[in-house]
Amino acid sequence: MKNFLAAGVAAITAVFLATGTVAADWVPPGPIKLMIAFRAGGGADTQARLIAEALEDKLGWKFIPEQVTGKGGLNMAAALKDQPNDGTVIGLGVTETFGYSMAAAPNARMSPADFTGLTTTAGFQMGVVALSSMGWKSFDDVVAAAKGGKDIRFGVMSPKLADLAYLVGRAQGVEFNIVSVRGGKAVMDGVNAGDLDLGFMAGIQARGVAAGDLVNLASALSIPLTQTPDAPTFTDLGVAFDADGYFVFVGPAGMPVEARNALSSAIASVVTDESSKAGGFIKKAFGGASVISGDELTALLESEYESAGKLLDAASQ
Repeated sequence: MKNFLAAGVAAITAVFLATGTVAADWVPPGPIKLMIAFRAGGGADTQARLIAEALEDKLGWKFIPEQVTGKGGLNMAAALKDQPNDGTVIGLGVTETFGYSMAAAPNARMSPADFTGLTTTAGFQMGVVALSSMGWKSFDDVVAAAKGGKDIRFGVMSPKLADLAYLVGRAQGVEFNIVSVRGGKAVMDGVNAGDLDLGFMAGIQARGVAAGDLVNLASALSIPLTQTPDAPTFTDLGVAFDADGYFVFVGPAGMPVEARNALSSAIASVVTDESSKAGGFIKKAFGGASVISGDELTALLESEYESAGKLLDAASQ
């Protein structure tokens, strides 16, 4: 899959140059319903509400946040799909929803073509993490423990990550005991409690790693982790797939270009301003903004969907 993780700065510049004037001219024809595909009170929900608050203060637009959770974001996508495409209804989900989740649920009858991509806000620092007290210094140590007979309980929080855990085990000649839980915090809680031996965490591990309590054993991204650049990527471990992902705002398909450009430019201006509550929160919680918009975002969502089909095929063999 094309590497989009390094595109953030250029994309931010392009958004501002291409849409700054349009953003000032376009006005939503009514309040904007913001569908949020995450539970209330979590980091993603907080991000969405802070962005909405900032845009209300900055532009005078009115937002009506609404939780539409479940099925890996598919419930939000299904609710959004047939809404008016005039900019008065948008949603916040993750790119995985428009890739793996849709490809794995053909009965959902949705694809990225049913949506207008607005902008990403932040990426994930998805690592494979364990307690330092386990004594594992590298992923090779995990593999050695598995080959020595230890039952390795591997925590995952989505079907895509379960497939990736299976594939990395197969590539290394071991079989993990894959345990599905609800959310990255549940993985971290399980690891800290000793109920899981290791698991995927998408940035929530940063404080524990910095304190020396947790260790990033591998990067599940297509590039090294920022905090632990020496940890191997999944490519290094023999897996041709990754867990690259972003929080992403979308609207229904066919949104007029002036509405799309205005919304994406306005959101990007807020999330990249680290002096704002929204930008400061994104910096603290997710390591900073990562903005991909316009045609590049369309290509990213299409690439996620295509890659998901290949991942499903590989995991079924």
